[in-house]
Amino acid sequence: MDKFWLQQQVLERLAEDLLQAEQAARTAHETATHEENIAENKYDTLGLEAAYLATGQARRADAIRQVMTQWRRFRPGAFDGSQGIQIGALVCLVDADDRQQQLFLGPAGGSMKLTHGDRVVQVISSEAPLDRALLGKFEGDEVSVQMPPARRRFEVLRVQ
Repeated sequence: MDKFWLQQQVLERLAEDLLQAEQAARTAHETATHEENIAENKYDTLGLEAAYLATGQARRADAIRQVMTQWRRFRPGAFDGSQGIQIGALVCLVDADDRQQQLFLGPAGGSMKLTHGDRVVQVISSEAPLDRALLGKFEGDEVSVQMPPARRRFEVLRVQ
């Protein structure tokens, strides 16, 4: 699977999220500043609540922009067998029930599922416990991670 394609898909999804956050911030701001929402007494808080919402959505949009910057700068390289799994690796794991899953390890903030044909790839960020557990591992290694409600074990099948 092409890591560059995966990176582009993450950026496209983040761009969609940014558009939604910006639209939500605009809508909340318009509600907060609309003349019909001017407080008439101390219990009339619709305008104030909308202002808080607009601020939160604006902060969310800023956070998405920062994540997009990290993903644009991200350069996933080829797997270096001497270093083990690193950020940028495409990893195939198998669990105790013989279920396989593909993971793409990326920078912070890009956790999502992507579909490519009939394959599903879980993008996990450097903040995820599974990502941290995989760093430095090699094909054939076992990884154990606490994933509520229990501890789960995986074997690393392949790394690209």
